[in-house]
Amino acid sequence: MTVSLQQPYQQVTVSYRPFAAAEPTAAPESAETHYSRAGALQGQKRFPEALSAFDKAIALKPDYAEAHNGRGIVFANLSRPAEAIAGFDRAIALKPDYAEAHNNRGLVLQEIGRLDDALASFDKALALQPDNARLHSNRGTTLHEAGRLDEALASYDRAITLKNDYAEAYYNRGVILQDLQKLDEALAAFAAAIALKPDYAAAYNNRGVVLQELKRLPEAAAAFEKTIALNGSLAEAYLNQSYCLLLMGRFAEGWRLHEWRKKTATPVGHRLFPQPLWLGEKDVAGKTVFVHCEQGLGDTIQFYRYGKLLTQRGAKVVMSVQEPLCSLLRPIGPNIQILNAHEIPTAFDYHCPLMSLPLAFGTTLETVPSEPAYIVADAQRSKAWDTRLPRTKLRIGIVWAGNAKHRNDRNRSIALSALAPLLSADAQWISLQKELRAGDADLLAGLPQIARCGEELTDFSDTAALLDRLDLIITVDTSVAHLAGAMGKPVWILLAFNTDWRWLADRDESPWYPSARLFRQDELGSWDNVVARLGAALRDYMRAHSKS
Repeated sequence: MTVSLQQPYQQVTVSYRPFAAAEPTAAPESAETHYSRAGALQGQKRFPEALSAFDKAIALKPDYAEAHNGRGIVFANLSRPAEAIAGFDRAIALKPDYAEAHNNRGLVLQEIGRLDDALASFDKALALQPDNARLHSNRGTTLHEAGRLDEALASYDRAITLKNDYAEAYYNRGVILQDLQKLDEALAAFAAAIALKPDYAAAYNNRGVVLQELKRLPEAAAAFEKTIALNGSLAEAYLNQSYCLLLMGRFAEGWRLHEWRKKTATPVGHRLFPQPLWLGEKDVAGKTVFVHCEQGLGDTIQFYRYGKLLTQRGAKVVMSVQEPLCSLLRPIGPNIQILNAHEIPTAFDYHCPLMSLPLAFGTTLETVPSEPAYIVADAQRSKAWDTRLPRTKLRIGIVWAGNAKHRNDRNRSIALSALAPLLSADAQWISLQKELRAGDADLLAGLPQIARCGEELTDFSDTAALLDRLDLIITVDTSVAHLAGAMGKPVWILLAFNTDWRWLADRDESPWYPSARLFRQDELGSWDNVVARLGAALRDYMRAHSKS
């Protein structure tokens, strides 16, 4: 699932020693003349010509360290990192105390993911120039990428101590604090960056992200509007604004701005075909529309419902979905054909990314297509679970964590141990958890009331078959929550304080899934109150069913 995007860290770009203009008496073909010309060409982004000029300077003066450094910078700008590093290495060999070349080497190594080597280069540069704020900031960015957040924060703090008007370092500090969930401090850091640099669009954008995480939604929307006013081409700001508006239920504006996801640094839902894009304007009766999936499994399950709406307009639908969903979604009907995500139909009239369909259908909060059960489990597979798990009591499924690689995992997942108070309920507990975290297996071994079934689920057809045999599902915000809702199964969903946009703000039900009940954190990072409310609801549920 998609969450709000952030701007990349503000990192000082590869730099070089300033080029001095040639002296009036300099020979026309001197190394210095070519070096000066190379600098001017590089400033104009005429990189091949700049490289040729550096080569001429070096041909005349082979030990010209600054020219080797400049040559490395050109290769870095041409995305040729091996040659860039070779240029910086040669400059350093000629001039070991060349801090600028050590810095530039570190930046390129960081860019290609050699973080330990990058840190070593920055350390050498800092040994030569310990009071260089820029070096401390660049080192902080590498530490951040290495996941060493506290050390990164210390590097930015040092940069700011050395240069208290360093707006970029304040910005980077804010991003670190954001990752550490110190959101009030992050806001202060972005405010400091903006005070120093009032046109700092990226800082306004990240300020908006933090305000949204704090559920200060009108302020977040204003921050994104300011970002866009400062930089009208920053796609991430439009996309973040869309998530904020969708979270507030302002769907008409939100879906329109959501199209900016196709223009971000890592575009989503952007596929080009000779056939035209369909966004609802054209009549599709008698036409074939290719709907292609994007983003996560939960997104596909949630928006799959729009395929039926297209058939109601007379279209034949060909829909690509992720491989784990293929067998579940294939038996849908004669007018919807399911393909693997990597397949393209041989012929079609229009195409549409899956998550552009709400825009195409003009979906508002009042017109969400909320069919109670639009995904159905295979009957034979469902019966097989009756053999595997003979019914003894009410069956309750449980999922406590999603994919550990998900960017929002730290917020949406909960420790199994935190749910222990629920597990004393006299029910037949079923674990649908596929990925066990450290300590989960040992904890499950001490909970004989939980049947471990997650490892037996090979695809979503298996998962749907098991869900079909459960009375209640309790889950964090994962694809299982979407599947249970799409099947019309009673599902209780645990949500973080700064929830994903699709669950809207401050409500305990979902217009997308009528069978869902939402349990939200009252404060950032704390599941205690959620578990307490779940426990009370579960006791009521058990009492009600004991009488039926």
